[in-house]
Amino acid sequence: MKTKLWTALIALYIVWGSTYLAIRFAVETIPPFLHASLRFLISGAILFIWRRAAGDDLPTKGNWKSTAIVGTLLLVGGNGLVSLAEKHIPSGIAALVISTSPFWLVLFESLRAGGTKPNWQSLLGLVIGFSGVFYLIGPSEITGSEQQFNTFSLILLLCAPFLWSLGSIYARGADMPKSTLMSTGMQMLMGAVS
Repeated sequence: MKTKLWTALIALYIVWGSTYLAIRFAVETIPPFLHASLRFLISGAILFIWRRAAGDDLPTKGNWKSTAIVGTLLLVGGNGLVSLAEKHIPSGIAALVISTSPFWLVLFESLRAGGTKPNWQSLLGLVIGFSGVFYLIGPSEITGSEQQFNTFSLILLLCAPFLWSLGSIYARGADMPKSTLMSTGMQMLMGAVS
């Protein structure tokens, strides 16, 4: 059982970590937003058709509205901006900047009506994690690196986890379909057409 768990975790790590590298290769030949849109259109259509065939309820108008907002924030804002930024930023740096997502999630959750406020351990973990990211990609006076990055692309990368986190928190109270897979498919479809 332990071997299967470790195999699954390693496979997940490889797939998740290779996302930014795959985006980097794709945007060399395909316009960034076209690439992202095609990815989500195909994946969203497959999920939507599969879940309808499996008997999931037909989505309501409210479901479509909510998934359009979430899909736009997550997929256009989160993934689309990463794709655009990776035209000028290495994929490893993109992955590091995206790792600031927990900071934004905790912030938005604490500001949300009825949201959970972070305890001191959560805040300490965020400070340590954010410090590590800052150390790895921060100013050359701190990192010792002479590598320069495109400022506009870095701004896009910083906006991506901000928008992804905002969409994630919004989805918690939104009128979403009961089926998580149907919801994901709808978000992908709505993000693809945004």
